[in-house]
Amino acid sequence: MEVYNKYAAYLKERYGDKVYKIPVNLPVTCPNRDGTCGKGGCSFCGEEGTGYEMRDAYEDIISQIETNKSYIGKKYKAKYFIAYLQNYSNTYMPIDDFYAMLEKVGNTDVVGIAVSTRPDCIHSRYLDILQKWAEKYKKDVCIELGLQTVNYHSLKKVNRGHTLAEYLDAVLQVKKYSFEICTHLILNLPWDTMEDVIENAKCMTVLESTYVKLHALYIVKETELAKAYLNGQIQLVSLDEYKQRVITFLRYLSKDIVVQRLIGRAPEAHTLFSNWDTSWWKIHDDIVEEMTEKNYTQGDLCDYTAGKAVRKYI
Repeated sequence: MEVYNKYAAYLKERYGDKVYKIPVNLPVTCPNRDGTCGKGGCSFCGEEGTGYEMRDAYEDIISQIETNKSYIGKKYKAKYFIAYLQNYSNTYMPIDDFYAMLEKVGNTDVVGIAVSTRPDCIHSRYLDILQKWAEKYKKDVCIELGLQTVNYHSLKKVNRGHTLAEYLDAVLQVKKYSFEICTHLILNLPWDTMEDVIENAKCMTVLESTYVKLHALYIVKETELAKAYLNGQIQLVSLDEYKQRVITFLRYLSKDIVVQRLIGRAPEAHTLFSNWDTSWWKIHDDIVEEMTEKNYTQGDLCDYTAGKAVRKYI
């Protein structure tokens, strides 16, 4: 029995064989970089955005998909693929360009598309186009929303450019369509406590995010966060503390939510700090081992919804 609801297993059961998300890089930016809602971007985000293992953004989309399918299919023995529009905000473009991009993806044999974007870049015009695209090409759609934390004070400190309210609005909009939602969270922001970690899990449960994707904070070179780190203005939690945060998050998270990952990866060449100089799989395995030893499972503390306070009267 797995201690948490793993994404790979979920996809295999759903599609009948191994599925892999392949990155697609588009020449886009974010509204808190170009002055629309801010400048400089998030303090943790480098000039490359969040995607390092990707092809050139100006390479044709179909070429990117086919090249990555060939490489990743052999390396990971995947049969099916999801096109993952990963870098920056992939609904932040002229609507005609968005439509043209989707048409290209639709003419490939991917089983679905994952569109990574910001909560303040969700609009019904784009969602309507995505819905028609999904129906036309019989492909699945997942909207990946970068929230990072429900602590709106921390969101301001990282220059996120939006608050919790925009995320709530985005989820409510997406829920009107036949799309899945994946919420990205950073569990070790310097200003967040274990209380914030628990509230992250509770909000994901109540809002019924289809998936969650957990990250540990990287310190990317030549970012505002890197300056604060080098100047001693921020302190990062220990690796043991991060593991406890992940375990606690999982225990408060509904067992029905699929967890895409417990920690990410970043190349050393781009970072001052990444995963406590420990391999991601070692951290993952340590978390699973501790949960197994202590008989913890995802959702075993998820007992706070549906009028908990009045259950004694029912």
